Amino acid sequence: MEKPEAEKNPEFLEYVLKLNGDIDLTDAFKLSLKTINDIDIAQLKRIGFRTYEKDKWTIHKILQHLIDWERIWCYRAILFARGEGTIPDGHDQEIMGENSNANELSIEQLINELRTVRQSTIMMFESFNKKILETNCVFFEYEMPLYTIGLTITAHQIHHFNIIKERYFPLDK
Repeated sequence: MEKPEAEKNPEFLEYVLKLNGDIDLTDAFKLSLKTINDIDIAQLKRIGFRTYEKDKWTIHKILQHLIDWERIWCYRAILFARGEGTIPDGHDQEIMGENSNANELSIEQLINELRTVRQSTIMMFESFNKKILETNCVFFEYEMPLYTIGLTITAHQIHHFNIIKERYFPLDK
């Protein structure tokens, strides 16, 4: 698929494409699932609930955030894919993070849920034909072809896994 052109918020879309690199959606999903499967759970357990700075999320909350937002992006994708007509609202990640019970769940539970959600997302996007994948999606501050919602999901994971690697892994000393 060709690089999308965004009429609204092109900086966001440029960031999504930069994080994914020169890769198509199918390969981006495969790579993202491999990255989930390769997570060093023992290292995450050693870090536990420590954060790199006061008032930052724990790794547990970051993983829950990835799960929640993937579901939200999939909901948005299915609305556009089916031509339902509703323009999805924005959501407040801080409120959602504050009200999650992620710190009550084990790292294993969260990784397994993230993996399962990703597998479901992959199946949903694989069910879309070319016409659906190229559907123009307009909602709050974004406008993009539907397939870039999938790339947004993988970029979101890359973004947060980079934060974990750069800011949380050093806590494992």
